[in-house]
Amino acid sequence: MLNDLINENTVRTNVNAKDWEDAIRIGGNLLKKSGIIGQEYIDAMIQSVKDIGPYIVLAPGIAMPHANPRFGVKGLGMSLITLNTPVYFGNKDNDPVSIVICLSATKNNDHLKELSELVKVLGNDSNVQQIKSATTIKAILDIFSNVN
Repeated sequence: MLNDLINENTVRTNVNAKDWEDAIRIGGNLLKKSGIIGQEYIDAMIQSVKDIGPYIVLAPGIAMPHANPRFGVKGLGMSLITLNTPVYFGNKDNDPVSIVICLSATKNNDHLKELSELVKVLGNDSNVQQIKSATTIKAILDIFSNVN
């Protein structure tokens, strides 16, 4: 379930990131510290954007970096950071980004239930605004605890 992934160890608010690469590193490091990924996966998420472009900016202000599981994924994981100052990934439709959700999965489809729950949260404009303006981890966890 999404509540198992989005927790006090994988959420940070009001993060200072100098650019999109730094934002991915910060979000990735939360997963790395939790033992879910290795450094190789963080590097792969960044390289994926460099190679393919900013396709990970899925909606206005929201990016979901991810990469192929073969790059050091040890389990299903998700981190969420909010940025003090939004950063530009190069997506003309959805930049700048202020919410970065790093995703890791061991298989291509083992995260579909959690993604479905995430879409429920992020599909609600009120939730997105609350996440963006949250000043505490608890405030973000409370939003996710209401997912059915």
